Amino acid sequence: MLRPCFAGLSAALALTLASSGVANDALKIGDAAPAWKELPGIDGKKHSLADLRDKKWVVLCFTCNSCPVARDYENRIIGFAKKHAGDVAFVAINVNKIPEDGLPKMKERAEKQKFGFPYLFDESQKIAKDYGALFTPEFFVLDAARKVVYMGGMDDSSVIGNVKEKHLDAAMEALLAGKKPPQAETPAIGCRIRYAKARR
Repeated sequence: MLRPCFAGLSAALALTLASSGVANDALKIGDAAPAWKELPGIDGKKHSLADLRDKKWVVLCFTCNSCPVARDYENRIIGFAKKHAGDVAFVAINVNKIPEDGLPKMKERAEKQKFGFPYLFDESQKIAKDYGALFTPEFFVLDAARKVVYMGGMDDSSVIGNVKEKHLDAAMEALLAGKKPPQAETPAIGCRIRYAKARR
């Protein structure tokens, strides 16, 4: 049964709501993180991973406007970014190409929700494919050498009252203490990224 927030969704969209396993066909823990370059942001500027060279940690979140699960997570994402603002560069990237997920709507959403972090758009969808991202939201933590040290979900339930394990927080706290994350890969919960179908 779909949660109440999914009521009224089209059958097609409802079927995209899912949870991943922990397999990633593109990356494994310890791999060099793919670099994004010159992606447009809601601030009207172009952004690259190289711009964050002075930050020891980078947390990358693939998200969007149109997914109800991603919207459920927005306050948690904002809170995480604020909590770690001194130590961590937090970046959100959207690769969906429907109008609701276009850059103008991204700007509206970010202003309404008061995002305090870069929100970037990749029309090519390449960066999400390079990371093997499948869901919104899905998270990747990069260390000072820009190696992937965590990937997966923020926690174990999109319903905040049902959360028992805060995967991303636990990973970040361990890393900041010089330890390895208790779980380096966890399931991501959300809507499938709307990858464009390849033309034949």
